[in-house]
Amino acid sequence: MKSYDVIRKAVDEPGVKAVAAALKVSAALVYKWCEPPAGDSDAEQSGTKNPLDRVAELYAITKDPHLIRWICNQGGGYFVANPEVPPQIELDRNINRETRGVVRDFSQLLESVTQSVEDDHQIDLKEADEIRQRWEDFKSNVERFVVACEKGHYHAPKTPR
Repeated sequence: MKSYDVIRKAVDEPGVKAVAAALKVSAALVYKWCEPPAGDSDAEQSGTKNPLDRVAELYAITKDPHLIRWICNQGGGYFVANPEVPPQIELDRNINRETRGVVRDFSQLLESVTQSVEDDHQIDLKEADEIRQRWEDFKSNVERFVVACEKGHYHAPKTPR
């Protein structure tokens, strides 16, 4: 689905005018966000680069997952990247390295919680943010491990009899 389609569907219920008023922009601009950008596919289109396209562009430039995580958190969810799974190589060494990494990441998460509580018996907002970042890293690494398992990277190839 294209970004302008997403915006078009999102503004349908509250209405373009209500969204424009809430954002303090013109209704014409919101209508343009709901169309393909000029030159995208049809020379007749008058759309403009919308906020979703701009965020995607910002991410493409920075490659910082905190941008995407923040947006997901604003929506009440979380982001787990599609993992890049290396090809199956050196089965025993690879699975041991991956499982140690999962345990290490979980240990670091628990250590962040423990340090936060031990210093003053509470978790302040800065400490909560650190815990959140460790949690997001942990989820991503576990997801990569699970996908690799699902792709059969951790089973020995069958030998012909």
